[in-house]
This record gives sequence, C-alpha cells and structure tokens, in this order.
Amino acid sequence: MQVREAMSNEVLVVGPEHTLRQAARMMSARRVGSAVVIDPDSEGVGIMTERDVLNAIGAGLDPDVERTGSHLTWDVVYAGPDWTVEEAAAAMARGGFRHLVVLDGREVAGVISVRDLMRVWAGRQAATTTV
Repeated sequence: MQVREAMSNEVLVVGPEHTLRQAARMMSARRVGSAVVIDPDSEGVGIMTERDVLNAIGAGLDPDVERTGSHLTWDVVYAGPDWTVEEAAAAMARGGFRHLVVLDGREVAGVISVRDLMRVWAGRQAATTTV
C-alpha cells in the first residue's frame, strides 16, 4: 500500500505567528496530533506536534505568548505519496517521530501518522484472519 492511500488528506495548516494555545485548540478541535506550519516568508514547510506544545508548556513557557514559529521542526523528513507505508514506518522509526508531511512536488498533499499506519496494519490483520 502506498502512502497516498493511507495518509490524511485534510491537513491542519497554521502560520508561524499563531500562539501555542491557538495551535493546540485547533489540533484538539480537529482531533489531530500535528499541524503543518507554512511561513510565507521562508521556503520551507515545518511541522508542529503535540510534543512540541508539551515541551514548551513543560518548560514553563506561556502558551498565550509563545508562537508556533519558535517551537516547531523545520528540519522535516518528508514522505512522497508513492512511498510504501513500510518506507514511511521505517523513516518514522529511524527519526523517532510520529508524523510525516507528505509532499507531492512542492505541495503539501497530506500527513501520515502512526495512527494511519496502525489503521492500515489492523485492516491487514483483520483481512488475513477472516480468510
């Protein structure tokens, strides 16, 4: 199975000037563990995860003051939509992270998460046990 078949197509996008609280509220409302951060003044795509929010709050920072642009990962490993889910899982395991931004060319096509991989795995397991 390819990443394009398993990824979430609806991506939460926030800007670098959103506060951590705003990002956390949007992530909570959408029931997602990450948000893609696109900075119109830079060339890249970053990702903000629930872990980034936890680390900032755990360090005593004010979520109403801190901006997402200061607490995200710009050094992102991107997946391609034609990767296999096994390649995506291996990249996550190597990097120690739970989300991959999926780029189709230079455009964000989606995000694949450990949750997506578990859904695929569970579906495969169910299919093999009912045969």
